[in-house]
Amino acid sequence: QVQLVESGGGLVQAGGSLRLSCAASGLIFSDFTLGWFRQAPGMEREFVAAIRWRGDITTYADSVKGRFTISRDNAKNMGYLQMNSLEPEDTAVYYCASGYRDSGRYDYWGQGAQVTVSS
Repeated sequence: QVQLVESGGGLVQAGGSLRLSCAASGLIFSDFTLGWFRQAPGMEREFVAAIRWRGDITTYADSVKGRFTISRDNAKNMGYLQMNSLEPEDTAVYYCASGYRDSGRYDYWGQGAQVTVSS
């Protein structure tokens, strides 16, 4: 079955950096667009970033543009979210998700990784 497993979360001071990883299995990773989402306590889940299945297009939420970078390594079935200049407002559970090519849907989700940014 399809599995997405996030890792790399943790506690960091404001201004610091973290890199989240997403290990994918059970699917042809290169056929799937990869997205990162986050959910803060008491808030709805929100879009953070996405990278197209071909790796040629990336999109970001305005709140992270210029600070976060999404990437993928199809040979390793891995996705990444490099997060720099972290702010307390970035504190959330971060989820990776995948959707087939340009379907516009995310059919598979990871279990989430906690990111906590202290002020």
